[in-house]
Amino acid sequence: MNEPLVAKDFTSSQEVRWCPGCGDYAILKAVTKALADVGAKPESTVFVSGIGCASRFPYYVETYGFHTIHGRAPAVATGLKLANPDLDVWVVTGDGDGLSIGGNHLLHTLRRNVGLKILLFNNEIYGLTKGQYSPTSRTGTVSPSSPAGSIDTPVSPGQFALGAGAKFFARAIDTDKTGLGDVLRQAHAFDGTSFTEIFQNCIVYNEDVFAAFTDRRNAADTQLHLRHGEPMLFGENNSKGVRFNPEAFALEVVDAAERRGDVLVHDEANAVLARLLIDLQLPVALGVIYKQPAEAFERAFYANHPTGMRRTKSVADFIKGPNSWKVE
Repeated sequence: MNEPLVAKDFTSSQEVRWCPGCGDYAILKAVTKALADVGAKPESTVFVSGIGCASRFPYYVETYGFHTIHGRAPAVATGLKLANPDLDVWVVTGDGDGLSIGGNHLLHTLRRNVGLKILLFNNEIYGLTKGQYSPTSRTGTVSPSSPAGSIDTPVSPGQFALGAGAKFFARAIDTDKTGLGDVLRQAHAFDGTSFTEIFQNCIVYNEDVFAAFTDRRNAADTQLHLRHGEPMLFGENNSKGVRFNPEAFALEVVDAAERRGDVLVHDEANAVLARLLIDLQLPVALGVIYKQPAEAFERAFYANHPTGMRRTKSVADFIKGPNSWKVE
């Protein structure tokens, strides 16, 4: 009987070339551990990336990998999943790669519910190309491409995902080993597109942009860790809670001891609640915010294709021969 794989078994021999202190290191470590935890098989796992600092990821994971072109990773990954639905396909992208040039591809992947695990590294800046403001940069962000401050309204990855019809949206922090690991395992288990936004610190061009809620000294009061079916409590000794204010149609913080009956219980299947949680400023909602099981695109494709199209050959057969599909 083979010994269970550990995180080291998913770590490649390639030299990791990110800036010292980059949040990507912590994410890489969390991903390799999660792969071991869920019993992933290297020969059945693929990482697909586009362009950007995060897109070096496939080189550093001991699995199959494709470093594709800017913004097109979801399209390539969709082709992989359709060609071989048994593959465990992950997409690694950044806020620029995924939500700018790749926004259209990401939108259609989410609405189709293709069986991919998408990780969006969000540092609110273009890191690889020297610090221009990105689609998620806040209004007023000073950068080489916005020296007087950005005037753009930033994209909310969560609202974008839900608006596109995503069935799974989660959030985590790069250095939160426990929270990120839990989200990765749930993302892996989801049948369809799991979309996870990871708040990632770019120490060179946008250092501490998330410090208001990632600083561990204040984390208890600024982070709301969600668990399905449990009350939305946070703060020291869970002294604070989150309730729905019907007049403002928004969420607000209350004293948990005084307003215990008003504290909401998290329901990850509630899309309206998910939208409110995404917009909550402080505390910032983390964990699985929305999850609604639905049939994965590749399963529906093979089961319901009107021409009876079905996959009849292996990849090796496809390379050797001219025909890869049979239409009955």
